[in-house]
Amino acid sequence: MRFLFHTHSLISDWNHGNAHFLRGVMRDLNRRGHDTLALEPANAWSRENLLAERPDAVAAFHRDFPSISTTIHDATFDHEAALDAADVVIVHEWSDPALVARIGQARKRGGRFLLLFHDTHHRAVSASGEIGAMDLSGYDGVLAFGEALRERYLKAGWGRQVFTWHEAADDALFHPLPDEPEEGDLVWIGNWGDDERTAELHEFLIQPARDLHLRATVHGVRYPDDARAALDAAGIAYKGWLPNAEVPRAFAHNRVTVHVPRRPYVEQLPGIPTIRPFEALACGIPLVSAPWDDAEGLFRPGDFLWAKNGDEMRQHLRSLVNDPALRHEQAARGLQTIQARHTCRHRVDELLTILDQLKAPARKTA
Repeated sequence: MRFLFHTHSLISDWNHGNAHFLRGVMRDLNRRGHDTLALEPANAWSRENLLAERPDAVAAFHRDFPSISTTIHDATFDHEAALDAADVVIVHEWSDPALVARIGQARKRGGRFLLLFHDTHHRAVSASGEIGAMDLSGYDGVLAFGEALRERYLKAGWGRQVFTWHEAADDALFHPLPDEPEEGDLVWIGNWGDDERTAELHEFLIQPARDLHLRATVHGVRYPDDARAALDAAGIAYKGWLPNAEVPRAFAHNRVTVHVPRRPYVEQLPGIPTIRPFEALACGIPLVSAPWDDAEGLFRPGDFLWAKNGDEMRQHLRSLVNDPALRHEQAARGLQTIQARHTCRHRVDELLTILDQLKAPARKTA
């Protein structure tokens, strides 16, 4: 089949985690013999910010992901022709609302493609007016990256059929690298963002690393001056944006990582860990998580350690940093669960099952 993905950006993962997942999904679809193409707008803020920081980013993307095709479109692009050539169209919720509606209208006018809306954010609860204003009347279904989000769509009447479709790790990229040299104790990869976890980052990352005198590194973007000052005061090296293709090596160079979820997920969308824990565990690094509710049972007890507060985080980090056997046991268990349940291969299986349920067109690839 021919899959067309409308995404904010596939090229850029600058403050844009959905690119991680779609790259893995497209790569696995290609492996199975399907055709895939991603479309992204010329004015995508993620790509523009990335290019301002790294002018070579587009070339680096094509080098790191040579099998993945993406096209940058502007106002002159013929969307209807692209839709006519597709069997399945998946539109991400960061797409322009006018384009979301335009694609839905093309489906209503008799488009032969199956049309799905893909939501991987918390705007359905934190900015419900923006999602509620989307015209999804022409869409065959919605892919929501957690059961709580699926229930929100159903309760609001957004979409005819809504399916839970969690993100997962691209294990073609995220896997252990045992031959890499160990360089540090703790690495955290994430963006500071919109004050959605400022207090939590101090409690579960900055203060424990400071108190334990860990060799710690942080990668990410949108760190204000006061955040950088706090990292510096704690002895934590801040190294800015890291291409997702280089993240497995960063994990391999360190003994442990942490997960600090954003507050909207903890308080309003239980069961959605976002993609970072999947990727970390896929790389075979021990993980300690700040509180969130694994309401869907995505992980087994012991796949990673839970820290209810900063004191527990300090205890867990101290144990893992100083006990190689404990690190090995913890990493092996988390990796086992990812390989069994949470790779992009598993999500493509789920997607194809959903398409079967929706009676996707069976047009063969030319």
